[in-house]
Amino acid sequence: MPTNSRAWWHEAVVYQIYVRSFADADGDGLGDLAGVRSRLDHLESLGVDVIWLTPFYPSPMADNGYDVSDYEAVDPRFGSEGDLDDLIADIHRRGMRVIIDVVLNHTSIDHPWFVESRSTRSSSRRDWYIWRPPRDGVEPGTPGAEPTNWLGFFAQPTWTYDEESGEYYLHLFAPEQPDLNWENQEVRQALYAMLRRWLARGVDGFRLDVINLISKRYPLQDVPTPHSSHYGDASSQYTCGPRMLEFLDELRDQVFDTAEKTLLTVGEMPGATVEDGLAVTGGERPRLSMIFTFEHMDVDHAPGWGGRYEPRPFDLLALKSTMARWQEGLGRSGWNSLYFGNHDQARVASRFGSRSPAHAVASAKMLATVLHLHRGTPYVYQGDEIGMRNYPFASIEQFADIDAHNSWAYGRALGVLPERLLAGLRQNGRDNARTPMQWDASEHGGFTTGTPWLPLNPNTSEVNVEAQIDDADSVLAHYRRLIELRHSSDIVVFGDYRLLARDHEYLYAFERTLGDERWIVVANFSDEELDVAAALGGAVGAAELILGTHHEPPEGAVLQRLRPWEAQICRVLKGSEQ
Repeated sequence: MPTNSRAWWHEAVVYQIYVRSFADADGDGLGDLAGVRSRLDHLESLGVDVIWLTPFYPSPMADNGYDVSDYEAVDPRFGSEGDLDDLIADIHRRGMRVIIDVVLNHTSIDHPWFVESRSTRSSSRRDWYIWRPPRDGVEPGTPGAEPTNWLGFFAQPTWTYDEESGEYYLHLFAPEQPDLNWENQEVRQALYAMLRRWLARGVDGFRLDVINLISKRYPLQDVPTPHSSHYGDASSQYTCGPRMLEFLDELRDQVFDTAEKTLLTVGEMPGATVEDGLAVTGGERPRLSMIFTFEHMDVDHAPGWGGRYEPRPFDLLALKSTMARWQEGLGRSGWNSLYFGNHDQARVASRFGSRSPAHAVASAKMLATVLHLHRGTPYVYQGDEIGMRNYPFASIEQFADIDAHNSWAYGRALGVLPERLLAGLRQNGRDNARTPMQWDASEHGGFTTGTPWLPLNPNTSEVNVEAQIDDADSVLAHYRRLIELRHSSDIVVFGDYRLLARDHEYLYAFERTLGDERWIVVANFSDEELDVAAALGGAVGAAELILGTHHEPPEGAVLQRLRPWEAQICRVLKGSEQ
């Protein structure tokens, strides 16, 4: 049962697999479940405890599988039911666990529930989705006739007109992803039954896609709009809505607490505050094990509709402040998830790391060190463990992502220059994270013998697993050491956190304490050497290096000086504190 006492997932490291881009076993250019199984040796040697599989369900693929048409089957593109059962069994045999991605806010338009819902207004499943009549006095199906003026996540109006039934249905994402009506108890019970069947099949938990959007604020109302658009940001109308906690309580009581094992449950919660995170992960009976927050991943985004694709320079002060606020806010009462990368985020090495090729390896190792030494459960996104970077997209035609193409069209309609839009997509577009995994230096990086669905990064010949597997100074080797450190050190898992040098422009420093043990982590976010002692306001006492990103530091350099993009994890020796 999930509680705020010590649980196995406190000490775990999770590895996210974007199935279609991880490994292709049948040569069709698309990753599959058999491909994942063929690469389990890599994950076992890395030392991770949990494998998170992104959607492998039948889907029209409007949003790469997050538009689910059958919650309980395997899309033939990814393999068979037997492939999935074999993969789960093999993961368990190796002492790892598996969690699956479930999309409970919406389905595909091809899901039988929606097909029946739209068939007629009198359908028994009409109320399983959110239907509304056109706005009075406006021609149905024309701009402005939508029931509300909401702009969705993919830069589209959130309502699509269904001519057959004469009403609009709500979709916060693509038109192919209609939102389920969680106010309908039958919907909730159908979803809970589906999740219980997955538990019976052997999974060890769930990643809950946009779970904080399930409770809308009724009645649905218009929102303010910018002068240049008919549509506006409606996140206040559906983010962490009035019944969210009630729904999560029900989900915990009827699904999670019925399991015979302690589950890992992580909720994706865009727009959530620290207070929301504490309400969901804190208390005697947490609703979820942890959540994914987004604030720290917005520190290189501009505000506004297209902030993600109108990048601004990376702001270390904002990153430190945001991370510290969540560390302190959840404290000992809740629990953090720790991530810098996933299938919806561009590569962190390109976003937060050095722009200089000379420091590419160092900055990838440094970023991993900073992340893994915070309090919470770390997530490794495939390829980050070898320092994969953004793809050099040259045109909008090279992108596959629906969000990229919709944002491009919306931006152009508002008069944004193509070169400005392309610069934003090149830096922060989701396809940067979706280029295939780089296994070796062969033609298609060992990902496939066919033509990959997205091209591999041109740096694959240098940045790949095979090139790093026996290199003690590689990014991969450093990830192994960080994961081993977490497994062997209670202070990494449970130690208190305090941010140091909060206002320093280049130094990221914090301490972890447990009992009378004190560790200090220091990291240099610059291409120049950094005087740590001066930045910390003086000596902190004698210290020993536990783990660093570089070769052994020069004599006297521990907690004193950092080379470019270097990080040190240091134990302050007892009795030496200043």
